[in-house]
Amino acid sequence: MDTKELYREILNEHNINPNHKKDLEGSTISLNGINPSCGDNITLNLKVSDGIITDGSFTGSGCAISQASVDMMLDLVIGKTEKEALELSENFMQMIKGSATEQQIESLDEAASLQDISKMPARVKCAVLGWRTMKECFDKNKDSAPGTNPECCPSH
Repeated sequence: MDTKELYREILNEHNINPNHKKDLEGSTISLNGINPSCGDNITLNLKVSDGIITDGSFTGSGCAISQASVDMMLDLVIGKTEKEALELSENFMQMIKGSATEQQIESLDEAASLQDISKMPARVKCAVLGWRTMKECFDKNKDSAPGTNPECCPSH
């Protein structure tokens, strides 16, 4: 099996049998993310406790790339701190732009299977939807008034 075929299988598996596509009770952060150019529409739910992403899920619909990418992202960020999750997000964005180092790509585990998306500009917004939505979740909660939801916004 060549590498491209393996990557296609990873993408298909995350699209057909996503681990994290479900409702999540008790989420501390939720945000809707939309990619109007493809019709992708997700709601990302994260449960953050003591600065650690303890669980996550998404609901919604979209193309195979958007659905698989957000599922792979959640595999990576659950168990990580916000800072670690945002570093992974930056690594993913660099990979999609074609400027990631080998170490950055390796840090993405199965999400590295989306590396060739950088050669398909029309699909980039699909691949980055979940990652962008996660970053916006954290940015939005930083802008909230202090104390509005202490569980979602750990002190830095």
